[in-house]
Amino acid sequence: MFGIRKPLRATYDEALGRVPEALKSEGFGVLTEIDMQGTLEQKLGVDFRRYKILGACNPPFAHEALREDLVAGLLLPCNVVVYEGEDQRAVVMAVDPTQTVSATGNPNLAKLAEKVKEKLARAISRLE
Repeated sequence: MFGIRKPLRATYDEALGRVPEALKSEGFGVLTEIDMQGTLEQKLGVDFRRYKILGACNPPFAHEALREDLVAGLLLPCNVVVYEGEDQRAVVMAVDPTQTVSATGNPNLAKLAEKVKEKLARAISRLE
């Protein structure tokens, strides 16, 4: 699987309020927020479900990754997605950094990606 996925009991709006706090508990902050529903409506005139992409960053890990290899910047920040499912409940997904880092072939980045994955998984597991 390319990511970490968890369907929630929470609504989309509830999840959007909780995800940043769950990420914060593991040292991540949200640097960017992309409203895909709004963007697709504005740019293409199409209707799409409520869907946001949050760019999450854990500064100590980001710094360590960039010190190891500047190409790591292409993999930052870690994307976390919140969307509204067919049942009006939220689904949260996070990138699996071990999958994206594997393309670099750098074993030190791979070890760091394992730590980041564990933290993202713990943050998402806290959500209901």
